[in-house]
Amino acid sequence: MTVPQPLPLVCLPTPLHPLPNLSQDFGLDLWIKRDDLTGFAFGGNKGRKLEYIMADVLASGATAVVTCGSAQSNFVRQVAGACARLGLRFAAAVMVLPYPDGDPRPPGPTETKGGNLLLNSLFGAEIHLFPDGGWSELDHASSEVVRKLEAQGERVYQIPLGGSSPLGAYAFYLAGKEVAEQAAPFDFVVTASSSGSTHTGLAAFFRGSGTKVIGISCDPEPDITEDLSHLSEGLAKITGDSKMEPNEFWFDLDSVGPGYGFASDSGTQALSIMALREAILLDPVYSAKAFDGLIRLAKNGTLGGRVLFWHTGGTPTLFAESRSVP
Repeated sequence: MTVPQPLPLVCLPTPLHPLPNLSQDFGLDLWIKRDDLTGFAFGGNKGRKLEYIMADVLASGATAVVTCGSAQSNFVRQVAGACARLGLRFAAAVMVLPYPDGDPRPPGPTETKGGNLLLNSLFGAEIHLFPDGGWSELDHASSEVVRKLEAQGERVYQIPLGGSSPLGAYAFYLAGKEVAEQAAPFDFVVTASSSGSTHTGLAAFFRGSGTKVIGISCDPEPDITEDLSHLSEGLAKITGDSKMEPNEFWFDLDSVGPGYGFASDSGTQALSIMALREAILLDPVYSAKAFDGLIRLAKNGTLGGRVLFWHTGGTPTLFAESRSVP
């Protein structure tokens, strides 16, 4: 697979620094990788992927871009910013997530006002909002948006959910190399894991080393490791390495909470701990759950030594309309 020359969208390398208070609290040499500070469209890890994906969009001659996600998707927001900068039309199918069965609480950051949706409007995105549904319904809705734009004469480039493509994974393979050039080796890297390219890229880079990559799941779907393996196959065509098998991924499902897109009680507590102890803000959907997983694994003795927590960004969801203060 040919890798395009990346577009200079994000500020790299992102900072990597110790967390002294939390290191003392949990008996670790704990550090943080600040991909919340990528500096593009309110920051976040997705900007790394878009440097390569948007370069491919331009090379394709597309006049419009379509993707999909939840109503508060961080990826949709950053694609919207990239398209605004590059002068491309952008449309997205976004879904209001269904409440988890039996959950009596009001919606959290999945609400349909504020947060990322406000930023999408500032970037000029065309948002097609769909009611409760599943990922297959959302994929169908996204294809419908593509057909509408093509009927209007647009040449459309469709980006998969979360930018989880071989190019997206390659961006995080290089992110692993960035870490290796910034600091002494870590025993563990802990990151949120959802659509998969962040987890896949990091796991592929550190494969065979003394650094173990742990993906804390934000989706209650144990079969995601199959998707990660499939992504690694595409990544391997770029790097020249071999495909990773599903059982090679360390995928932790114990911090998902009530479901994708919904804050968990323990994740909200982890968010508060990070804010009170280090004055760093996490987001309730991804990084708070990942940090909750890190705390749990530290307390049960799974983690030790030098540990890197990867902050994937997403803080606009703190400002979604119904977000409550922890």
